[in-house]
Amino acid sequence: MANTYFFTGFPGFIATSLIKQLIHDGYKFERIYLLVLPNIYEKAKQEVDKISKEENTDINKLVVIQGDITKPNLSINEETNLELQKTVTHVFHLAAIYDLAVPKELAENVNVNGTKNVNEWALTLHKIDRYVYFSTSYVAGTREGKILETELVMNQTFKNHYERTKYEAEVLVQEMANSIPTTIIRPGIVVGNSITGETIKFDGPYFILNFFDRLRFLPFIPYLGRGEAEGNFVPVDYIFSATIYLGHANVGIGKTYQLTDPNPYKVKEVYRMLMKEYLGMEPFGTIPLSVAKWFLSYSIFRKWLRVEKEALDYFTCMAQYDCTEAHNDLKGSGISCPDFKDVIPTMVKFYKAHKNEIDKQLKIN
Repeated sequence: MANTYFFTGFPGFIATSLIKQLIHDGYKFERIYLLVLPNIYEKAKQEVDKISKEENTDINKLVVIQGDITKPNLSINEETNLELQKTVTHVFHLAAIYDLAVPKELAENVNVNGTKNVNEWALTLHKIDRYVYFSTSYVAGTREGKILETELVMNQTFKNHYERTKYEAEVLVQEMANSIPTTIIRPGIVVGNSITGETIKFDGPYFILNFFDRLRFLPFIPYLGRGEAEGNFVPVDYIFSATIYLGHANVGIGKTYQLTDPNPYKVKEVYRMLMKEYLGMEPFGTIPLSVAKWFLSYSIFRKWLRVEKEALDYFTCMAQYDCTEAHNDLKGSGISCPDFKDVIPTMVKFYKAHKNEIDKQLKIN
């Protein structure tokens, strides 16, 4: 029997790509409903038209509906909501604010209150087979050592409002997991497609490339701190394939998966490999991370370097994100996380081609 899907977070890159992956992987569906804010309705319709043509899919099966996850019943009109309650089998909740520097009130409203509303709405669905919630491995906050997929509430503190609100949202999802078949996905820091390099925005390790790009006139560039923490970077195509597979497989019901690098490099080595690929040079010397943070405390430097100060906190977080559950449950699927050193050339090539596109660079305040 064909499924009926409901996505939040469209036309964002991850939601759009997951829908394409769904079609590529041959899952049969009656409809894919896409919840969007009224002010991006036309943009979403254009994206649907593009997906329909690229994937040779009936455009009538891709239905854009207006709503808002921060409002009760997701602000969906009553007639449409009745139809959704009778037909939706799979909910993919991806809408969130992913910015490390997000203000407190905005993060709480979208990430926490929004997830609460999606949870309550999902409980009204008559045919729900799976609720897939997109979290982050950084719900672990400032914890260090081995972080298990089975752990969440561990009296942790957080580096920023993004981490804290995603943690609070996941707590809400786990509390209702006994009522609906639920799968929670915790990606690491997502980078571009391992084959094409494509990404929608330059954050995470791309901040390092922005840093190199601005300082490329120097005869040498030093390391930033000791860089002994593990670099938790994963290509987005692995996230797509694993999420779609685990979000349908029976083994995924009631599970939380950390889609992280099973063999991560230290941040210092990632820094070195990126510099070698982008500038053809090796780092020389070391600047204490405290000095780098001091510079990035000033807006003028942050904006010029195109680097968020909060990103430096991930150079020192000595956590190892265990992904044993994901590794075991993906066995036999043909899906695995590529070696990050093999992803770097395509990642850097795409960055070079698109680094000056305003919509790909985060607005740094």
